[in-house]
Amino acid sequence: MPQVSRIEQQCIDKGMKMTAQRRVIARVLSDASDHPDVEQVYRRAVKSDRRISIATVYRTVRLFEEAEILKRHDFGDGRSRYEEITDEHHDHLIDIQTGRVIEFQNKEIEALQEKTAARYGFRLIGHKLELYGVALSSKKGQK
Repeated sequence: MPQVSRIEQQCIDKGMKMTAQRRVIARVLSDASDHPDVEQVYRRAVKSDRRISIATVYRTVRLFEEAEILKRHDFGDGRSRYEEITDEHHDHLIDIQTGRVIEFQNKEIEALQEKTAARYGFRLIGHKLELYGVALSSKKGQK
């Protein structure tokens, strides 16, 4: 029996019914190193179970999002893209030519956001930072 994926475990912890198809979709999402849209999730899922329909993937992704297991992003390319919600904060750098999304953390940016909020009399409780750009070359910016 395959190991339970992170997302599948979160579903179990929340008391959700886990069908075989939901397990496959949960595993695909847990294994994703990118921010897939529903069609990408579908293409990956049918490799494990050809009976999974695109409608099932849409319903399951929406269910996981409503259960606060997945976060939906709109990176300006007209597709909703998804990632697992974790306690670890990160921001996104999006290549507008390729759609590639790089997750990053930067202590200086975090401190500046806190300082900016305080300057205007706010205590920061959350934020979302998305930077959009194009690669300067195929090798720069890849670390």
